Amino acid sequence: MKKKILIIEDEAHLQDVFKEIFESEGYEYVFAYDGETGIKMAENESPDFIILDLILPKKDGFEVLQELKNNPKTSKIPMAVLSNLEGSHDVERVLSLGVSNYFIKSHYTPQEISEKIKKIMGE
Repeated sequence: MKKKILIIEDEAHLQDVFKEIFESEGYEYVFAYDGETGIKMAENESPDFIILDLILPKKDGFEVLQELKNNPKTSKIPMAVLSNLEGSHDVERVLSLGVSNYFIKSHYTPQEISEKIKKIMGE
């Protein structure tokens, strides 16, 4: 059974890149373009992993993260934050909300992020 990854990201170009990578690696994937939709999809799609941007329309990634971690249906889904925010306050805030993986977009290629996510998922 294919593992499903939910990508909550509003940058269309980045979504296209991840689509290509995850498709070639045999993953199922779903996208959400904003925080509200991301929360609904996490509840309804039961993904095996979530990639979450912090700067999103409707609800920012911090709000999404908090809601997902407080919801018994989604609280155990492993997540990685992928953001351009690299201030220590932002990183600490994400880590305090229970996410152990924080990737700064400009520091990694999408392929490197994909490899790290595969390791996190135990593949």
